[in-house]
Amino acid sequence: MPEALIVYLLVALVALLASGLTLFSGFGLGTLLLPAFLLFFPVQPAIAMTAVVHFLNNLFKLTLVGRTADRHTVLQFGIPAIAAAFVGAWLLQQLGSLEDLAHYTLFGRQYVLTATKLLIALLMLGFALFEASSRSETFVVKDRRFLAAGGLLSGFFGGLSGHQGAFRSAFLVASGLSKEAFIATGVVIACLVDLSRLSLYASSLQHLERTHWPLLLTATIAAFMGAFIGNRLVKKVTISWLKRLVAVMLCATALLLAAGIL
Repeated sequence: MPEALIVYLLVALVALLASGLTLFSGFGLGTLLLPAFLLFFPVQPAIAMTAVVHFLNNLFKLTLVGRTADRHTVLQFGIPAIAAAFVGAWLLQQLGSLEDLAHYTLFGRQYVLTATKLLIALLMLGFALFEASSRSETFVVKDRRFLAAGGLLSGFFGGLSGHQGAFRSAFLVASGLSKEAFIATGVVIACLVDLSRLSLYASSLQHLERTHWPLLLTATIAAFMGAFIGNRLVKKVTISWLKRLVAVMLCATALLLAAGIL
């Protein structure tokens, strides 16, 4: 089997599984899809490609539920989130220009540790451990006055690494919205953050080879299929053992990244 075909099959399979698992494990699509792209691409292009898939997926959801979004909450939370997303994405670009932190050889192969890899690994590790803990289900901010602060936190980490969902949900609880409006408002804000960070990720996407774009399209289609299949199997369910298993896999990926192996 040609090597290129193997890569396509692996990317499609991982994207499909990652997208499907979001409905069972409680982790977001971006959190699970980023490690899949890290297997085949450097950190910054991987984050940018994850953002593209995440944005397209949110656009699809926007067409389904966007009309019930609460405009006041979108403005109060979303405007700070957009501004902070620019800052986070800019910081990611700056980290890419720093010198490598370390080089080493293991089993005859050269590995490199960069500032970007180390930071993303630490964030991935932290968010994975938090999402897998019982505290993630009780971490809410009940005062609407902190919505703007929540937008800043969610947007900054969204722009930096794509980890925006945990803060967004925790702070939006204070908005007092109905279930439908809560979901729709979150989707609108996620789209705004994705759009703003993609404008700064453009340089990373421009450096992708022409052969990588079909791979990105494959991952996007596979992610949509995974979400569709997962939704048909079960309605938004969190399975504790699966959540812990996914957290362990994310932690392992973070450690490999921090070691410069990925």
